[in-house]
Amino acid sequence: MRMRRTYLTQAFTLLKQNRLFSMLYIAGTGLAIAMTVVVAVVYYVKLAPIYPERNRDNTLYLTHVSFKSEQEAMTYQSALSYRALQEWIYPLKNVVEVSARFDNATDYYVQPADRSGDFRPVQKLVDPAFFRIYELQFLEGHPFTEADLASGIHTAVISDDIARRLFGTTEGVVGRSFSMDYVNYRVCGVVRGASFLTGRSYAQIYVPYSVGLNYKEPGTSSFPYCGQFNVTFLVKDNIQAEALCTEIKDLVRRVNAQYKGQWQMELWEQPTSHALSVFKDYPADTSFSSWKVAGHLILMLLVLLIVPSLNLSGLIASRMESRLSEMGVRKAFGASRSTLLSQVMWENFFLTLVGGLLGLLVAWSMLYVGREWIFMLFDSWPMDIAEGANLYVSGEMLFAPVVFIVAFVLCLILNLLSALWPAWTSLRKPIVYSCLLYTSDAADDLTR
Repeated sequence: MRMRRTYLTQAFTLLKQNRLFSMLYIAGTGLAIAMTVVVAVVYYVKLAPIYPERNRDNTLYLTHVSFKSEQEAMTYQSALSYRALQEWIYPLKNVVEVSARFDNATDYYVQPADRSGDFRPVQKLVDPAFFRIYELQFLEGHPFTEADLASGIHTAVISDDIARRLFGTTEGVVGRSFSMDYVNYRVCGVVRGASFLTGRSYAQIYVPYSVGLNYKEPGTSSFPYCGQFNVTFLVKDNIQAEALCTEIKDLVRRVNAQYKGQWQMELWEQPTSHALSVFKDYPADTSFSSWKVAGHLILMLLVLLIVPSLNLSGLIASRMESRLSEMGVRKAFGASRSTLLSQVMWENFFLTLVGGLLGLLVAWSMLYVGREWIFMLFDSWPMDIAEGANLYVSGEMLFAPVVFIVAFVLCLILNLLSALWPAWTSLRKPIVYSCLLYTSDAADDLTR
């Protein structure tokens, strides 16, 4: 421990003595780590269990279905209909919860009581199970009930930012009404708003899907089971997820046998896990390959790490040449090669840590300032950010332990890649060569 403290003290002294080298090294390390941390945080926000999507690991989605007519040359792709929900989805056994969301194309506008002007909120038409899958924190009130859904009552759960906009407060809001498309909705609950980045669950107003126009009607008369409902499943674990997939495959087989000669249904590999849905834009994409995605991510990581490491390695090699005389003298007094190598590695690790901290600060600044586009950077079809949507980056997203672990591991890797080889090759040079350099340097000093 004392030896390491000595190495770090010497590294701090060298940092002050060789300011240009130190600044270049820290800047290069910081830039590499900043870029990599940005990528890590973007995918962390997409994949990790964060508020209110804390059940992502046990969540599956069924979003698309294809119906192909065997009598006519026609294929229809859409989501599921209300009839499909009642006959196929809700009776499934291998689930903890199943929720349906009605994707109505209609834009809803709120008419504020202060007549400040109509505005279009982000809205979701869901069922009560939605609030059991997504753990939205209720500040007041409760979700709407199954009875509300069945009767089509105009009730709503609203986010705290909408509550403040409509009523000026988040307290005492339950039971009050607001106008949306000139229809009065009664507030039954107020939730702590999430970020638009958690797109599966984010909305400012949640209402029963039964208030949607023609929600029971199929998308086409030819295929009564196609419609506008996306389905989300919550399972206990991977075993139940596999059982659910098997149950749905059996369902498809039975349905196709029942309607053989009329039409055939295709669900591809759905339901899809949350992790897979992040990388696979469309379930019917036959060109998708998990290995291709993994290879792309690994290649991107290698570029972000190896290119800066090569540049830093050149800097360290140049610095080691100037320190050969010092190393030769220490060898002459009995210092082993491993001791000297350990010293060089600790010195460079100190600079790498400083660069890593700088990189974290730069990454967090970039993510906050550029949050409207950075988090959509790797999407094939970036989401349109609705006007007034709450697009914030929470501390849970930025300061997650995973982010710090990634940054620390990157520091270690950069240190090993950039410092180990030039330090090792320099220290392998004969002690006589190093001492001759020291003698030459001393003679030059005397000449001056």
